[in-house]
Amino acid sequence: MRSPLGKRFRTVAGQVFVLQVAIVVLLAAGALLALLLQSKHDIDREARNRSVAVAETFAHSLGLPAALKSSNPSAVLQPLAEATRKDAGVDFIVVMDTHGIRYTHPKPDRIGKRFVGTIGPSLAGHTYTESVNGPLGREIQAVVPVKAPDGTVTGLVSAGLTVKNVTGVVDRQLPVILLAIATGIALATAGTALISRRLRRQTHGLGTQEMTRMYEHHDAVLHAVREGVLITDGDGRLLLANDEARRLLGLPEDAEGRSVGDVPGLDRRMADLLLSGRVATDEVLETGDRLLVVNQRPTHPRGRREGSAVTIRDSTEMQVLTTRADTARRRLKLLYDAGVDIGTSLDVVRTAEELARVAVPRFADFVTVDLADQVLDGDEPAPGADMRRTAVSGIRSDHPLYPRGRLIDFLPSTPQARGFAAGEAELVTDLSAAPGWQAQDPPRARAIVDYGIHSLIAAPLNARGVVLGVVNFWRSEKPEPFDADDLSLAEELVARAAVSMDNARRYTREHALAVTLQTSLLPRALPEQSAVDVAHFYLPAQSGVGGDWFDVIPLPGSRVALVVGDVVGHGLHAAATMGRLRTAVHNFSSLDLPPDEILARLDDLVQRIDHEADDTGGGVLGATCLYAVYDPVSRSCTAARAGHLPPLVVAPDGTTEFLELPAGPPLGLGGMPFETAELLLAEGSQLVLYTDGLVEERGRDIGEGLELLRSALSHPDRDPQESCRAVLERLLPARPSDDVALLIARTRTLGPDRVAEWEVPYEPSEVATVRNAAARKIDAWGLGELGFSTELILSELITNALRHGGAPVRVRLLYDHTLTCEVWDGSSTAPHLRYAATTDEGGRGLFLVAQLSEHWGTRYTPSGKVIWAEQHLPGTPGSAGPPAVADTEEAALAAFLDVEPL
Repeated sequence: MRSPLGKRFRTVAGQVFVLQVAIVVLLAAGALLALLLQSKHDIDREARNRSVAVAETFAHSLGLPAALKSSNPSAVLQPLAEATRKDAGVDFIVVMDTHGIRYTHPKPDRIGKRFVGTIGPSLAGHTYTESVNGPLGREIQAVVPVKAPDGTVTGLVSAGLTVKNVTGVVDRQLPVILLAIATGIALATAGTALISRRLRRQTHGLGTQEMTRMYEHHDAVLHAVREGVLITDGDGRLLLANDEARRLLGLPEDAEGRSVGDVPGLDRRMADLLLSGRVATDEVLETGDRLLVVNQRPTHPRGRREGSAVTIRDSTEMQVLTTRADTARRRLKLLYDAGVDIGTSLDVVRTAEELARVAVPRFADFVTVDLADQVLDGDEPAPGADMRRTAVSGIRSDHPLYPRGRLIDFLPSTPQARGFAAGEAELVTDLSAAPGWQAQDPPRARAIVDYGIHSLIAAPLNARGVVLGVVNFWRSEKPEPFDADDLSLAEELVARAAVSMDNARRYTREHALAVTLQTSLLPRALPEQSAVDVAHFYLPAQSGVGGDWFDVIPLPGSRVALVVGDVVGHGLHAAATMGRLRTAVHNFSSLDLPPDEILARLDDLVQRIDHEADDTGGGVLGATCLYAVYDPVSRSCTAARAGHLPPLVVAPDGTTEFLELPAGPPLGLGGMPFETAELLLAEGSQLVLYTDGLVEERGRDIGEGLELLRSALSHPDRDPQESCRAVLERLLPARPSDDVALLIARTRTLGPDRVAEWEVPYEPSEVATVRNAAARKIDAWGLGELGFSTELILSELITNALRHGGAPVRVRLLYDHTLTCEVWDGSSTAPHLRYAATTDEGGRGLFLVAQLSEHWGTRYTPSGKVIWAEQHLPGTPGSAGPPAVADTEEAALAAFLDVEPL
């Protein structure tokens, strides 16, 4: 068995790795040897230099000549020599006489013996170094003369190091040197390994023989593939052309090595592409009878462009398939775009226009959409219904086709009528040879054919079994007519659009129903009253009607109630709930309740509606409401709100202010009481009530909307209608997403000349006094025809207050669009109307009041109640005309008979 390692080293990369590692090891060994020799040489030289320096330093010391002449030189010099030796880092310092007899030595037993070494050169006055075998072993020593002042040598000094210590220095440096060498070998080996690894990736671990075989196989494959391969250099010479490239381009055998421009038989466009060296991706060139697809990429073997590599394939056989695939791709793209672009809104006309636009010019040159006239109103079309041209789109605008908006009655012989009746698309390949189509309008048919329109597809809009209309696709620019594939595409396109068209139709119908319901629930005309001048505006949301409403409700005593509200949500359910709330407001207003009590009762009603919605799965509702009552006599305005935006007051001087009404909870939450606020309004003030759809918009903050409302109304010289137009111009969105309701009321006052008031003493005898004063006032107002009936009404009401009520009693007459008699008392006892029996002595008082007046009723005040009765003025609508006084008295007496006050 062969080792895997040996197999790896048989590759080119493995062999290169072994060679590089061997070279690195040899270089490291040589470097180690050189470092050792150099280190030894440097240490030996350093030892000699140090020995000379120490010896000369000691020899030149000042006291040395005197110590040599002393009687016992060793006693003086031995301690000095040892101390100096230790400080200088040498192994010995020996002082001797000129005969070589030692005075000092590290070993005291050697003192007095002859120095081992050469002293001749030193006696001659020279410094001498040598290596000898001394008492301490192998030594490196220096001998220096000690000279007297006259220059004679009086002694010698020797200093040196043992070879053992010198070698120890080398031994201590050797590990560092070896570590550095090992690190260098490791780094070099790692780098070599990385280089070898990259080389192994490039050669795929092949050996030399295997690489030779690989290139042979590569050459065989290159010439065997069914795709042409060319390689050129930077000078435009053809370096390589395989067999397929020679066949496709018709290259001669000697083409390689020649300039591309000089190769005979090479197409000029192909030669220009090869010489340009530019990048080409699937570029199609027609060469002879072949259609070639060329890809060209520049080569950069050494970081600069040095040629190009080109591949060529023959796509002649794929051209037909490619054309068909491209056609299918365009059709799929058309259907995809139709699914995205058609049906972006729930508007029938806009959906038809989107269908017409998406098919021009990719499928047809002209497209017309004809819808049954009932479809535009949201209804289902009847059989044989006339169709209206709803959308027209084309490549030109001067076409002779029927214009948009034309009502067309297609003849049974036309493809449009047959398609509408049968629900199947029809193809007319040649309009000039279609007598059934030409019979519809022969002059226009000739104009259409002369214009160049030659082919037609009439596809019915069939959705959920109902045919809504017909889509006509006309072709003029392309000479070939529509075919069966085009017919199937038209059917698929129209089928997708028909669903969106039917959705828009259904929405139109439901929206119209909701708008009709909501409009029927809103006030069609404001009632007659003289307390305020009113302007109003209402617009339902585009996406679905909501539950906004407003009301102006006349109240007794010339007062008027102003109401605005908003039901949460949209659709029929919200509109129906709005109608219920509006009816409830009218009913509660007839009771003459204060605003906070009316809101409390509405809150209970909404809670009951919510419970009903929970039981039926309709979801929880909610609503906001603002209720205000204005009295033109006192100019007071009492208002309360339930989660609604505060009203805006425009004073006669132009100042604007949002009323700080207590913010009650929305209707339907329950558990929280409502509060009222009362303020005085100057005559001519404008009270503005609105819903959030006016001031709130998706791209606008509600605070910004309120400020725009304030600025639009800061012109007191405008009447309510002008103010309403100014607000709408400034604030009304183009396509409101919520209902918009606006009510502007300019206040009026009932002057003192139209009001008469008396305090009635709590005595029955005072009834006649007040009655006579009232008769005089009525005569002064020119209402003498109502004098007798008014006296009877006042007699009954005042007598009733004195008998069954409480003090204080007060009478007030109001001369407005009606004559109102009001009797105030301090009791809260509620009177009621009853029919008196024949034998009853009383009980006919209120019956008489009801007979003589048009309306009567009771309202309660914090201090008691008010019983009021209204009579139409003579000559006004609803009055019986000016009857004779005698007839009036006779009728009153017949009704009165034995009536007594309650």
